[in-house]
Amino acid sequence: MKKAYLYLENGQVLEGRSFGAVGTAMGELVFTTGMTGCVESLTDPSYYGQLVVYTFPQFGNYGICRADQESPHCQMGGVVVREACENPSNFRCEETVDAFLKEENVVGIAGVDTRMLTQMIRDGGVLNAVITTEEGEPDWDALKAYRVKESVENTSRKDILVRHPEGEKKFSVALLDYGAKGSICNSLLARGCEVTIYPYNTPAEDILAAGHDGVMLSNGPGDPADNPFCIQQIQKLFGKLPMFGICLGHQIMALAAGAKTKKLKFGHRGANQPAMDLETGTVVITSQNHGYAVDETTLAGTEGKLRFVNVNDGTCEGVDYPAYHAFSLQFHPEAHGGPLDTLTAFDRFTDMMKEGL
Repeated sequence: MKKAYLYLENGQVLEGRSFGAVGTAMGELVFTTGMTGCVESLTDPSYYGQLVVYTFPQFGNYGICRADQESPHCQMGGVVVREACENPSNFRCEETVDAFLKEENVVGIAGVDTRMLTQMIRDGGVLNAVITTEEGEPDWDALKAYRVKESVENTSRKDILVRHPEGEKKFSVALLDYGAKGSICNSLLARGCEVTIYPYNTPAEDILAAGHDGVMLSNGPGDPADNPFCIQQIQKLFGKLPMFGICLGHQIMALAAGAKTKKLKFGHRGANQPAMDLETGTVVITSQNHGYAVDETTLAGTEGKLRFVNVNDGTCEGVDYPAYHAFSLQFHPEAHGGPLDTLTAFDRFTDMMKEGL
């Protein structure tokens, strides 16, 4: 099997086995703790520009099922695993992860110590890295200077798409696509919403003129502060329509309200993050994928009220905006993969649209 190399910006080099495409990929090295959701994570746009270390030791043991994809293509830059399964076993399996990554032109490296890499990231924070099947060292200056850029622009759809529920249409929702997972739209469709998916750079005036009942802000990759146009449009939409934001949408909503965001040391990525509802005291287990968070200390003086916090580190996991008829969540209530503890967040949104402003 062909060799592959993982170069870290701190100078460390790991040798492993190549799987997936041959070539070179540079990105931000992060880890995810999910034990399932292989296809979903590979196709989650929130991983754009990142090389992902999977902490679960065997990767791809149930193969690829295209119906589980969250977007049309693999979005991450590269994959780092302990063992890449060559003989998956599942009645839904259509192909191996190796074959899928080859088709998607995404490089992977197997046979490296993912436990050590995860501990390194936890101790020192995320760092840049290169996966390559080529001999010779990378451009170290370029590696150290790497930053995920233009991520929303490169993951948002370019045209407007309307999707209809199978049954009766109860609501019309504008979904602003910042790099949306398909399960968000599907969760709305299941509740009788006609969903119009708009590109990230759609003006607020176009949303308001279309006569929707509510606005959904999607997840997505990158630094939320890199999206000034999107922030300005949310400011124009505040108080005009009920609004629900998830992940990047949650962060952009907070920035629009006047709060600030911060980069986390190593982020939250996986399906086992506990979050507490400060209103009820209930703790839910959530699916998450983010490297930035709303700085809860900056909500003072805004219309935002802290609603959820992460039980592990106390970071902001959700904000309510009663004056704007809006709320947002850092975690993914639609899961895929992950627990369905907070799926009722979509019911809360439809209840808000039913009540109106």
